[in-house]
Amino acid sequence: MLPGELRRRAFRRAKERGVSLGILVRESLDSTLPPAPENAAADAFFADRAVFGGKAPRDLARDHDRYLYETAR
Repeated sequence: MLPGELRRRAFRRAKERGVSLGILVRESLDSTLPPAPENAAADAFFADRAVFGGKAPRDLARDHDRYLYETAR
């Protein structure tokens, strides 16, 4: 997903530092992006573990807001 030259530079830097490309990318993003809000866990998107615990509904991509934010009836 990275343009060729950027990918080569990233691999070179990771090798120089003795870390994996994944670690380099995570550290770079962590140093660039603002911290997550303290209440991120209160957001249904971040708090809902059921989505990752089994089969996802077929319409999840299309109706994700309904699954995440609609109150139970």
